[in-house]
Amino acid sequence: MLPLPRFALARIAPIVFAFFLGLGPAAADAAEPAPNWRHAASLPELVQILDGWLDSASPWPSRATPPRIRMISPQRALAMSAGEGRLGANRRGLYDPDTQTIFLVRPWSMRNPQDASVLLHELAHHRQATARHWVCPGQQELPAYRLQAAWLAERGESIPINWIAATLAGGCRPDDFHPD
Repeated sequence: MLPLPRFALARIAPIVFAFFLGLGPAAADAAEPAPNWRHAASLPELVQILDGWLDSASPWPSRATPPRIRMISPQRALAMSAGEGRLGANRRGLYDPDTQTIFLVRPWSMRNPQDASVLLHELAHHRQATARHWVCPGQQELPAYRLQAAWLAERGESIPINWIAATLAGGCRPDDFHPD
């Protein structure tokens, strides 16, 4: 069997990865990188570019109002996620659906693909908040991580995540269910 040329692998890998993650044809069709994400002149412009990518790759519609975005310290992030922190202290972003605010943990750079992917993950949560009913907040995590992984794969990056922990965190606990 002949090895594939490097350029062919770069084109095929994101599509295969999207299917492997269970994102289906929509994510595979979105295998073209979002235009100029590295050249966004401002955070609102980056949000617009990432939202454009989510329009083609996610099942949830965009929202009329963009989220607020705030930078916070790692200590503040830890304090904010103490009640829900099933993935531990390595949080790089948080989303508060009540205030429609994304909190990005410093240091954060819009030029770094890993950091930009955290923003994309939180933008997915912004869409999820009104797209459907979730039994518990944890159910939203795995689909958001899959989108984040697909976006990174298109850029030749990988997501530093323990998929087993993410899957377990995506499950609901007995106290998440309320009797009717």
